[in-house]
Amino acid sequence: MRMPSMGWLGALVLALVALLLALVLAVVVTAALAVDAAPAVAARDDVSPADVDRAVALLRRHDPREAPPRALRWLALGERDLDLLAGHAAQRALGAHARVQLHGGAQPARATVRASVPLPGARWLNVELQWRQAGAWPVLERVRVGRVPVPPALALAAARWLAASRGLPADEVLRALDDVERVVITPQRVVVGYRPAADTLARLRAALVTSAQQARLRAHAERLAAVASGVRGDEVSLAALLPPLFALAAQRSAGGGAGDAAAEHLAALLVLALYATQRPLSLWVPGADVWPAARPLAVTLHGRHDWALHFLVSAVVAAEAGTPLADAVGLWKEIDDARGGSGFSFADLAADRAGTRFGELAVREPLRVRDALLRGATDADLMPDARDLPEFLTDAQFRRRFGGVGAPAYERLREAIETRLAALPLYR
Repeated sequence: MRMPSMGWLGALVLALVALLLALVLAVVVTAALAVDAAPAVAARDDVSPADVDRAVALLRRHDPREAPPRALRWLALGERDLDLLAGHAAQRALGAHARVQLHGGAQPARATVRASVPLPGARWLNVELQWRQAGAWPVLERVRVGRVPVPPALALAAARWLAASRGLPADEVLRALDDVERVVITPQRVVVGYRPAADTLARLRAALVTSAQQARLRAHAERLAAVASGVRGDEVSLAALLPPLFALAAQRSAGGGAGDAAAEHLAALLVLALYATQRPLSLWVPGADVWPAARPLAVTLHGRHDWALHFLVSAVVAAEAGTPLADAVGLWKEIDDARGGSGFSFADLAADRAGTRFGELAVREPLRVRDALLRGATDADLMPDARDLPEFLTDAQFRRRFGGVGAPAYERLREAIETRLAALPLYR
């Protein structure tokens, strides 16, 4: 057999090397065009109590427990609602920022979603997706990552892979959307037609809580049950419950880095918030009703049950979605109380702000918060004394004395609360 000449073989090797170098160069150039040094979408800080008010009203109108099974219902979401929903989902799932824009005119209406996803090394993946109305469902017609256009089919496959890598059950989410019959984009809103089934709520919960999250929640529920069994009397301080659950978080996240510690802290806070508000974990996780249940106790902060509730709910919201939403939720609660509930309370607002600061730190600086709690914590470490702050103000009294939210008198007292919080070592 005649062997190929070295000249022919050398040329083949050189051609293969050149092809490999060209492929590597193409990948490097594409990566350089796809990754940016700065986010195209900024973190939002404009969530208001009015946004929360609107969201609460929507949830009440579309509570699946109140609808006849399989009855057709229509949900209309304006651009602002979609913007906030996308921002919350992006922050919760990817730690990303996202915005939504609706536009139309002579052409079919479109919806554009822009998102900025943080990457290691202070880099950002800026993504733009555009949907066009076509029949009963919109179609994804354009995808751009940085300056690189991506085929929509490839983008959808990448999204499923990303969801799986983050532990998000993409197939469960798709099954939960089986009840949706029609989605219509207009220049002003997106209208969704759906027929809720008897198990819609359970399927939605199953789609939103991954198996890893369920394992964390169960571990902390079991630890809480063990701690509550050793408490004498019928109430317990929040400062007595946080350290043992955060100690468990330290054990479960050992060697896993700050990310795992943050996820453990969020699970601990959610378990505590549901426990303090006397809500079962099965509201969050289907099947949790068979987990060990903690003995019912009144959870207090500075001796007050209501302050513990304000603290924990705000901590969970902040840990889940960032402080702008948590601040808006806390302020909305006080405004809603002033309308006809227990009245506007600056003391409750102080508990909200303390919980917000704690929840934010629990996921952003989990090791520092954990170490502070394990060294020993008291109620005074979690929240400053607020007994001298005005409470139980009707809407008329609140406006007469403080001029309403944003007025100078209100801002002075709000800043005084922030000063008290900043004086606590945990929040410096």
